Amino acid sequence: MDKKQLRNSVLQQLNNMPYQAYRDRSRTLAKHLLQQKSVLEAKIIAITLSNKPEVDTSFIIEQLWKMKKRVVVPKCEASQRTMQFYEIDTFAQTERAYKNILEPIPELCEAVDQAQIDCIVVPGVVFDVLGYRIGFGGGYYDRYLQDYQGTTIALAFEEQLINEVPRESHDLPVHIIVGEHKTILCGQ
Repeated sequence: MDKKQLRNSVLQQLNNMPYQAYRDRSRTLAKHLLQQKSVLEAKIIAITLSNKPEVDTSFIIEQLWKMKKRVVVPKCEASQRTMQFYEIDTFAQTERAYKNILEPIPELCEAVDQAQIDCIVVPGVVFDVLGYRIGFGGGYYDRYLQDYQGTTIALAFEEQLINEVPRESHDLPVHIIVGEHKTILCGQ
């Protein structure tokens, strides 16, 4: 299967997940993520404001705030196909924007430079054991991560993990995949 077929196949499986299972499984992944050394040691953590069927990140963000972590979320600039992260300390600093995704309201929060971000939770639809991913097709994270020096982590339901995803020369693997039953240290 090519990237588009794989993306559509996995999204269909995720969309068929009953809501209670989605919520419970998201919570399990959240607990595993919050125990990761790179998360515990990080001061500033970047994470998306998810939409179902992505792993629910709202609980994660709330827990990070309780842990006194600085949380930054992306704002997409569709005309330039780039994104910038902004620190939020309440969901009231967000609004529905690009592709109906919750994004920060720049007037209500502060931009954070990439070099300040310790850890990025990278979204995706399909992942392989080497950390390569198929995202949602915009290429925003591939471009953003080109010169990122911190730790990259992905969250994945079992349905999202396969042996190998098709990849291109510009694709970058994440360092860690937190799954429901195991954590994968990619490339090791």
